[in-house]
Amino acid sequence: MERRTMPVSSDRRSLELRSKVSARGDLELWLEEFDVPEPAANELVVQIDAAPINPSDMIIMFGPADLSTVRVEKTASGPTVMASIPRMRLPAVAGRIGQALPVGNEGAGFVVKAGSDHEGLVGRAVAFRSSFGTYAQYRVIAASECMILPDGLNPKQAASAFINPLTVLGMVESMKLEGHRALVHTAAASNVGQMLNRLCLKDGIDLVNIVRSEEQAQSLRGLGATHVVNSASSGFDEELMAALEDTGATIAFDAIGGGTMASRILAGMERVQSRKLTSYSRYGSPTHRQVYIYGILDPEPTRIDRSVGTAWSVGGWLMTWFCERIGAEATQRLRDRVRSELTTTFASDYAAEISLSDLLSPALITSYLKRATGQKYLLKPNAT
Repeated sequence: MERRTMPVSSDRRSLELRSKVSARGDLELWLEEFDVPEPAANELVVQIDAAPINPSDMIIMFGPADLSTVRVEKTASGPTVMASIPRMRLPAVAGRIGQALPVGNEGAGFVVKAGSDHEGLVGRAVAFRSSFGTYAQYRVIAASECMILPDGLNPKQAASAFINPLTVLGMVESMKLEGHRALVHTAAASNVGQMLNRLCLKDGIDLVNIVRSEEQAQSLRGLGATHVVNSASSGFDEELMAALEDTGATIAFDAIGGGTMASRILAGMERVQSRKLTSYSRYGSPTHRQVYIYGILDPEPTRIDRSVGTAWSVGGWLMTWFCERIGAEATQRLRDRVRSELTTTFASDYAAEISLSDLLSPALITSYLKRATGQKYLLKPNAT
């Protein structure tokens, strides 16, 4: 069992990344020093060893800023990265003007100090989510929010143990709860997409994977995916219909958000379901079809063509809110499964590892913010 012991005193200092929208319309990003507080009886002090850079983290880091305007300003406390936010995008972030927000949703590390209720966990490796940010060297976390890692697993293997695994499990649970039997997923070559493909293969669930290049399609097929459709193909709509026919999928999770993808999926589902009607209906098929938008790869408006029939819905979906909906007991069951399959079904790969100071490097910003297949970055907060 790998353990790490490092006494933490009440005067220990730590660095963390913070992001703020200024009143003049700039996005500011900097490292701030803070005192690590003493843990309460039910809390742990975790030295963070690894934290992934997820799309949801990128939203807080740079939000709607124009990355072509990135610049560095020297301050008394250190460098601050700044980028201008176009005026038309400012209303979307008006609620966070002047607020210095911590960054990072999840991570993993070693318990270096514990409250009186959990002293036996000192030295153990844990993964956790935190609304207080994980792009920091240390963080005090409630023990109930931590996943104690199995013997032999290190923090890097568990850095992405919450957001993506619970997202794909939540998608499958939503499908079952709403009475669907198969699902569609866009941006399917992503880390989430590959994870969802492994989960569906393991659980015997039909999945239609939508990608945007033949290279991505071949990669997914190499991972065992049966139904892979390339949106860049001239025959995309027909190929999508064939996959929908084979699987009977009537629910989709869309990471793209903007544009016409949701509409094309619904239209394909409508055409497949309408074929089953024994007589003409001006309203189309009564079989309900659902598209959930859970990402914003395309920030443009979502456009729905009215060839989709009548029995359909498009809505937003967020893993956190889904877990609140199903309750603590059901969510814990999902977390237990993640823990048992961290190195298989829910494994994550990273293109590179960077330090806290690297986050402020203009040369690296465009690299770690790139939402491209195989380009997920891992932050090592205590690396020098």
